[in-house]
Amino acid sequence: MIEKIILDYLNENLSVPAYMEEPEDPIEEYVLLEKVGSSENDHIQSATVAVQSYAASLYGAAKLNGKVKDAMSDIITLDAVNRCKLNSDYNYTDGETKRYRYQAVFDITFYDD
Repeated sequence: MIEKIILDYLNENLSVPAYMEEPEDPIEEYVLLEKVGSSENDHIQSATVAVQSYAASLYGAAKLNGKVKDAMSDIITLDAVNRCKLNSDYNYTDGETKRYRYQAVFDITFYDD
C-alpha cells in the first residue's frame, strides 16, 4: 500500500513524526499524509498524495514544507517508487482551528505488491 510506504519513508527521513490521521494530542510540529486520488493504466499505478506540514508559526510550516519537498524528491530511491513529481504546494492554514500548515501535493507512480 503506497500510503504505508510513504508514511514509513517520511518517518525515517524527517525530524518530525508523520501520521495518516490527526493525532489525539497534536504536537507542535508534524506532517499529515493523505492519498487524495489514484489511477491505474496498463498495470502502472499512480497516486496523488497530499502532505500537510503543521507548525507553531507560518514560517515554521513553510520551512517544514520545504523539508517535506526535499525528502519526497528522494523517495524514488525506494524500489517501490519510480516517479515522484511535485504537483503544487501552498499555504493551507486551517481557518477553523487557526493552526498554521502548508500543503504539498505529489503525483507518484509506483509498484504495488
